[in-house]
Amino acid sequence: MSDSRAQIRKSIRELRNNLSNEQQNLASQSLSMNFIQYLKTKKTAKNQHITIYLSNDGELDTSLLIKELWNLNHVIYLPVIHPFNGATLLFQRYEKNSPMKANRYGIFEPKLNCSQICPLPELDYLLMPLVAFDNQGNRLGMGGGFYDRTLARLHDENWQKPRLIGLAHECQKVDVLPIESWDVPLKTIITPNKNYCW
Repeated sequence: MSDSRAQIRKSIRELRNNLSNEQQNLASQSLSMNFIQYLKTKKTAKNQHITIYLSNDGELDTSLLIKELWNLNHVIYLPVIHPFNGATLLFQRYEKNSPMKANRYGIFEPKLNCSQICPLPELDYLLMPLVAFDNQGNRLGMGGGFYDRTLARLHDENWQKPRLIGLAHECQKVDVLPIESWDVPLKTIITPNKNYCW
């Protein structure tokens, strides 16, 4: 693909932000159903440790999925920007009454509580945002590199946990992405229309 990563980010973000409220609401409902069904196919037990994210910038609305997962007795975590290095993520438990604050990007995250942090290998699923994805499961993020750096130590290993899953609108799919050596590809991407597995 001749388009640069910056060009792809710009065009896909525009597509995503142009979705109507009705399209976003329907997408949120379909995403929730698709992921819950995905868990059933994996015969996933209750009390799974699942990291998700709060939607921003036209991303698929995850609020309905979070409520459904709580109702099914799964334990939910949100990414928190690391307070010391500021370049990687921690994953902190998220409950209905969790105190929240806006991070430097204006995205809400739980106020840091070290007793509520889950080590990466103890997470069962890590649901990741993305700007674009391609036919090989490559993921293009917002450009901050937070997830890539956080997952870098797992990059060359055949790790089992957490299972990495991208969430996206169908309009975020492209044929081929220009990739870099640090990019972490995904084996599963779930959209409102389809579950992609590689």
